[in-house]
Amino acid sequence: MAAVHTLQAFFLFALVALLIPLSEASHNVFADLQSLDAIETTQVDDKLRTGFHFQPPKHWINDPNGVMQYKGAYHLFYQYNPKSAVWGNIVWAHAVSKDLVNWEILEPAIYPTASFDENGCWSGSATILPDGKPVIMYTGIDADGRQVQNVAYPKDLSDPYLREWVKPEYNPVIAPDAGVNATAFRDPTTAWRGPDGVWRLVIGTKDNHRGIAALYRSRDFVHWAPARRALHSGDTGMWECPDFYPVTDGNGNTRHVLKVSLDLTRYEYYTFGEYDHGSDTYAPDATLPDGDGGLRYDYGDFYASKTFLDTGKNRRVLWGWANESDSVADDVRKGWAGVQAIPRKLWLAPDGSQLMQWPVAEIESLRVGGSHVNVTDRMVHGNGGRGVNYFEVTGLATPAQADVEATFQVMDLDKAEVFDDAAWRGADAQTVCAARGADDKGGVGPFGLWVLASDELKERTAVFFRVFKRDDGKKHVVLMCNDPSRSSYGKGLYKPTFAGFVDVDIAANGKIPLRTLIDHSVVESFGGHGKTAILSRVYPTKAIGDKARLFVFNNGESDVKVTNLNAYDMGSAKIRTETETGSDYPAQSDTKTSQRNRKIDI
Repeated sequence: MAAVHTLQAFFLFALVALLIPLSEASHNVFADLQSLDAIETTQVDDKLRTGFHFQPPKHWINDPNGVMQYKGAYHLFYQYNPKSAVWGNIVWAHAVSKDLVNWEILEPAIYPTASFDENGCWSGSATILPDGKPVIMYTGIDADGRQVQNVAYPKDLSDPYLREWVKPEYNPVIAPDAGVNATAFRDPTTAWRGPDGVWRLVIGTKDNHRGIAALYRSRDFVHWAPARRALHSGDTGMWECPDFYPVTDGNGNTRHVLKVSLDLTRYEYYTFGEYDHGSDTYAPDATLPDGDGGLRYDYGDFYASKTFLDTGKNRRVLWGWANESDSVADDVRKGWAGVQAIPRKLWLAPDGSQLMQWPVAEIESLRVGGSHVNVTDRMVHGNGGRGVNYFEVTGLATPAQADVEATFQVMDLDKAEVFDDAAWRGADAQTVCAARGADDKGGVGPFGLWVLASDELKERTAVFFRVFKRDDGKKHVVLMCNDPSRSSYGKGLYKPTFAGFVDVDIAANGKIPLRTLIDHSVVESFGGHGKTAILSRVYPTKAIGDKARLFVFNNGESDVKVTNLNAYDMGSAKIRTETETGSDYPAQSDTKTSQRNRKIDI
């Protein structure tokens, strides 16, 4: 259950005089903006809307919810404001797909209708029961302002798109007991069933500053009780949107991943380790970092993520939400806010040190046939401190909507700067990159791509690497950054530099690969074959549509060779409502939408 970025909230405070008190610390409610329908008030501004990242035609979206596969269809539920492009009036919107690329938007699946959710239907998950029936568990805000957990079931299991959902009278199924913070008790995970036949799931909560993954158990999915101990906890503030699931390495060994979204930082962190069903205990790997200094799916604008097991293709798929970087006033003006990241396949690295991730293969179906640019063995000479060396990648119809895969080879690692000095000792990647950005000349790097660049290069977003050497005899430090500090002339934009370290042995062959998906206002990058991912939201004012350009640059002393670069024009995904003409999905159910969510006993 996520909301407006804290800096975006600051911009709104400056632009909107009336600030209504928060319903939660991270949820800004602006009463005068809650009923602005984009279609009625203004023409939706689509020049920076994404072409292949999921977003509905208008209005605000945030967390992905209840993602699952059922009878050959993928289901994406998500938090949605049907009335405006700001957070509020939240319902569970619903879309289905055959391929995770093209989507049919259905009527909302869940919205406030009963005493147990009359003040909001917030995030949750879907579970497939042993008989094949899906069930959603979500957080509702009840008449007393408590966060409680409710279930909903499909009304018609013969409908593969599960258009209608009903809520049993016995909700809520989990309410906060005495001693539980009733205003911080939310976002249940997908449930799992142990060898003893008992269901388990995790709910995010906190005790003062301590974030907690609270564990609950049930034999019938109706009556739930808290376990004697939490699954895990950490001194990092509220834990939102937890996720807990198994992953298997190449040797058939199973480990469990616990991911939490930190309300204080608006970033996500994960651990993995050993889970014992008998004792319901989870022990994170002691050799890996924990807490807010730990591993992350994505080192950029990526939050409230949710995974599901795609049994048909034997893969775990990750969804995440990317908030806006412009002001809320601009969100209202353009009539939309928020996108979902490209769904990603997740797996455990062969050495067991981290999770790997990669855009699902289906996204490559949008690569435009015949529109392909290849660059091979092109040297980008080091500048020796005399200026930037770069070349333009030409031949794409529009570099504003493209898929770029490149491999860079460093020709002289001896030129790498020493990392282990007093300035960077203990610093995280984002701190280093903020101080040593794309325009800061180095020894090995910065080198990489300028994307969404204007003709005169005054407007550009840099996706780059910088390599440092260590003085302790260990392997090099490889830094990956998204630097949008020069991405736009627009005012009021949040333009943070995002960064992560890439765990690669660049000394082995001097090479490091990069894949970047460019989609108008999204730059989503993967380094080291998926070891590090960074998503940025950018809003160029000049590099828009066919005005955008793509460059390779090297601002370091060492020469860098582009051993191979493939750039593809990307077509747009088909994202449409069920009633639009030309749909290849089944016709809409004739059940009246006014009957949705009526309460029945299951």
